[in-house]
Amino acid sequence: MSKGYGSWIERALFKRSLARWAEEADRSEKTDLPRLKALRKRAWALRSHLDRLIAQSESRLRPVPAIPRPLGADWLWRPDIFSEARAIPLVGTDRSRISADMTLFHDCGLGELGICQIRDRDPQSETPFALQIDVFEFQGGFLSLAIDLPEAAVQGLRRKHVIMLSVRSKFERQGRMFARLNVRHGPNAEQILAEVDQSGTVEFDLVYSKLNEARVEKMWLDLIFEDPRMNRIVLQDLTMIRRPRAEI
Repeated sequence: MSKGYGSWIERALFKRSLARWAEEADRSEKTDLPRLKALRKRAWALRSHLDRLIAQSESRLRPVPAIPRPLGADWLWRPDIFSEARAIPLVGTDRSRISADMTLFHDCGLGELGICQIRDRDPQSETPFALQIDVFEFQGGFLSLAIDLPEAAVQGLRRKHVIMLSVRSKFERQGRMFARLNVRHGPNAEQILAEVDQSGTVEFDLVYSKLNEARVEKMWLDLIFEDPRMNRIVLQDLTMIRRPRAEI
């Protein structure tokens, strides 16, 4: 038994299986529909296991550094899209579910948008993956990324809290990006909007809100891209930290 890849028999079987799937993919345009349907079912079953394996190997072989915890911070978070391999579906007519906590919203034609997870090979980056959004001749009026924050983000949330957002991003053509924090409390929702400047940091101070602390239910973040046409937007990392504001 050799290290890493198993015995020669295992390697031979792997090469045979790989060649078979490559052949099926090459001739898929001419495959009869009943067989193509069966192959698709098998491919999805195989892919689900491969995605889990890739995600686990990435997390173990390239561990993502912990988010630095400022003094007094009581919650820290980073979406999994930056640390785990994900299969992203095709862009939908008005929204695309990217992961369990991310949805892309837009009002443009299907041919005007593309989105994928890529390996982040930037030596300055701490995360193995990035989210790439390609925008072509954009005819729509809005493009935004909605990020649902976990339940822990609103547990014990008070008006004394400051929510700190940090975004690392690259634009092929320099564009403006805004961040809007939304907090649902009962039938109402507080919204705080701020532009994400070149530093990539924003602080949302809840002391100026009308938050009903006893009825907080949910919090989410919207990243809004202004005039995104003919641009490539790469989000390399996104972290959020909650801390109580300094007492005066």
